[in-house]
Amino acid sequence: MASPLPRPLKQAIAAQVTALFNDRARGEKPVQRRPDGLFGPRSVAWRVHGDVASMMVGGIAGLLMQMLHPAVLAGVWDHSNFRGDMHGRLRRTARFIALTTYGGREEAEAAISRVRGIHARLRGTLPDGTPYAVDDPALLAWVHVTETTSFLDAWIRYAEPRMSAADQDRYFAEMAMMGTALGADPVPRSRAEAQALIRATRPRLRADARTREVAQLVLNQPAPHPLAEPVQRLTMGAAVDLLPGWARTMHGLPDPLLARPLVRAGTFGVAQTLRWAFAR
Repeated sequence: MASPLPRPLKQAIAAQVTALFNDRARGEKPVQRRPDGLFGPRSVAWRVHGDVASMMVGGIAGLLMQMLHPAVLAGVWDHSNFRGDMHGRLRRTARFIALTTYGGREEAEAAISRVRGIHARLRGTLPDGTPYAVDDPALLAWVHVTETTSFLDAWIRYAEPRMSAADQDRYFAEMAMMGTALGADPVPRSRAEAQALIRATRPRLRADARTREVAQLVLNQPAPHPLAEPVQRLTMGAAVDLLPGWARTMHGLPDPLLARPLVRAGTFGVAQTLRWAFAR
């Protein structure tokens, strides 16, 4: 006789994760997958962005890479409530990705227009006196390439280690549409172009006391629920492990050499559990 436990357990896990990414106070509900959106069911983006665990790992790794750019860091420092609402910031980013990947075309385009409108108003000055604009195409290109590269690398590590080079290039080509729509330039359309853009941008990256403060707030943010604390610690460890060695060095983060097997095995286990919980 089959145990009655699996279904309630699946529902409980799915409900907890859903609550993390949808602000009930704002009436948010999970984004429904629609075939008439920007990508469609046969896209690589649908495949990659549908995996909760690898998206969480990739999202944190991407954020840690992004803040190494002084102007990206300044935009966060000057124009967001990251100290008081880090979880809210991450949730809003996750919802934007869900809307633009799985929502209908009108939903996706409205979300993109809203973000572009916010970016257009944000200006500031770096500590050295250099002016910056959040909607600078080169700045948006750095955000785009670090985000897409991190999402894809996390997917390959924890979901599809044998992903073909052709599908990896397809992912960058699909996401180029998103980067262009948000105003980024240049926008990579292949793995090779993404790697080239990262190499070209590295001389402009910096790490200082503000970088370290924001990074520590990201990595040490309290879990939304005490029961989620072990999973959150594991996710943060996996994100640090996913970073390129040069990025870990700039952040002053240790190479998790000894902990790496446990971090990867544990994260893979979490990923499998979440896929089971959301499987129909």
